[in-house]
Amino acid sequence: MTDQADSTKGGRGVLPFLGLACAVGVGSIYYNQPLLLVMGKSFHAGPHAMGFVATMTQVGYAAGLLCLVPLGDITERRSLMMRLYAAVSVALLLAAMAPNVTAMLLASILVGLFAAVTHIALPIAPDLVPKERRGQAIGTVMTGLLLGVLLARTFAGWLSGWHGWRVVFLAAAVMNLAFVPIMGRLMPKLEPKQKLSYGQTIRSLGTLYMKEPLLREAGMMGALSFASFSCFWTTLAFMLHDHMGLGPGVAGSFGIVGAAGATVAPIAGRLSDKHGTRYVVTVAGAIFTVALLVLWGADKLHGGIAVRLTALVLGVLVLDMGQQMLQVANQTRIFGLGSEARSRINTVYMTMYFIGGAAGSALATMAWSRWNWDGVCILQLVLIGLAGLRHATGYSRKHPQKPHHLTAEEKEAVEM
Repeated sequence: MTDQADSTKGGRGVLPFLGLACAVGVGSIYYNQPLLLVMGKSFHAGPHAMGFVATMTQVGYAAGLLCLVPLGDITERRSLMMRLYAAVSVALLLAAMAPNVTAMLLASILVGLFAAVTHIALPIAPDLVPKERRGQAIGTVMTGLLLGVLLARTFAGWLSGWHGWRVVFLAAAVMNLAFVPIMGRLMPKLEPKQKLSYGQTIRSLGTLYMKEPLLREAGMMGALSFASFSCFWTTLAFMLHDHMGLGPGVAGSFGIVGAAGATVAPIAGRLSDKHGTRYVVTVAGAIFTVALLVLWGADKLHGGIAVRLTALVLGVLVLDMGQQMLQVANQTRIFGLGSEARSRINTVYMTMYFIGGAAGSALATMAWSRWNWDGVCILQLVLIGLAGLRHATGYSRKHPQKPHHLTAEEKEAVEM
């Protein structure tokens, strides 16, 4: 462990605070999903055009991951994060004032770009604990991130029902701006780990990708699984409106259900530490597939809206459990590849991940326009099936990562 890690480790609340930081940042890119229909009415635009608002947000996020997150290895991270939270606030304000679809698309790209600050915060977690607790630390911080992802939808859906969709983005801008002085007060300075130029840092991303087969495998699986996951969340509001006559408040409320599923993140981290990440990925993929089948079947049940909603709730709960387990396992194994390049390793992984999410949103919008919910569900199953194929034939099959079993001395050191 580095000296920097030792200095930060002393703060008992640092890991939960990093989870909060991730929640505040990442929530910014999900507020629009339950609001697509109501925003479309304001802009006189249909589902196809509005679906690309979600897509462009994720494209911006992928660009931020690629261009901004590598700075976490070469600059002081506290001040970098403070500047990016301020920039997110400005972008959200532009979204709140958008007069038409074009302006909203541009604002959404900026929101996504600067919200990548989340993944400058996340790689700090493994630095704060011994390697034997890496999975647990990542799981703790990921819990905050995942709750931000899911509860952002709930917050947006409910608040828009009371005060209109523009107030959602205004409130989000205030939250991000308020986080700037809080971070300056509570977080220690986090000096860079390496002295590289920005150009050297960006060029090294390709080197890391080519050098690390496990990173390529984890990135491809993350991209495919998140593409499948995004298919559901991008089209949920459309399905609830067209098939059940329900509005954005109900769509947003599904975030609460997903938040319950997100509580498996610390468990997934402990399982990764105990049984190895490949085991957790296998279990997560099976859970994810079962959830997709439940979500497909939910729309075909007889017995009224209450029965179908109950099945959807169950499917969302299981879907989020599978997705979060897969994400924690993937990030646990890539963060084990090298402490000096964690921001860049995370950049490669998360850029692939959100390119997958953007592609999933775009494909789901097209599938909905042509084949409705059946087309979306088939698309989801194909994508997770491809992820399973990559898992079954990938590098980790031939080179499994063995779990680290603690000796009595190591257990005593970890508990101190």
